[in-house]
Amino acid sequence: MTTDPPLALAVVVAKTVTLVLGGLVTFVTWKAFRRTGRRALKALFVGFAIVTLGSMTAGVVDQLLAFDPDYALLVESVLTAVGFSVIAASLYVE
Repeated sequence: MTTDPPLALAVVVAKTVTLVLGGLVTFVTWKAFRRTGRRALKALFVGFAIVTLGSMTAGVVDQLLAFDPDYALLVESVLTAVGFSVIAASLYVE
């Protein structure tokens, strides 16, 4: 957990903005998939959802759990890498 109050507030604000925007992009991608039924859009939705989940999970680990902040960074990095891998794969789905 961040011990410097202004820095902790900045982290919470940044994570909240990331969660809201990531959720918006994920929702719009889901709607596009539902409208078209295209597999590529479904994979894109899943990729954005994983990246957004990574940001949210890292924020919870950092702010609410008594873990070393490096664990939050690790969780976010792994989920971001997995999410971007799915997004990249979605570009090649027919």
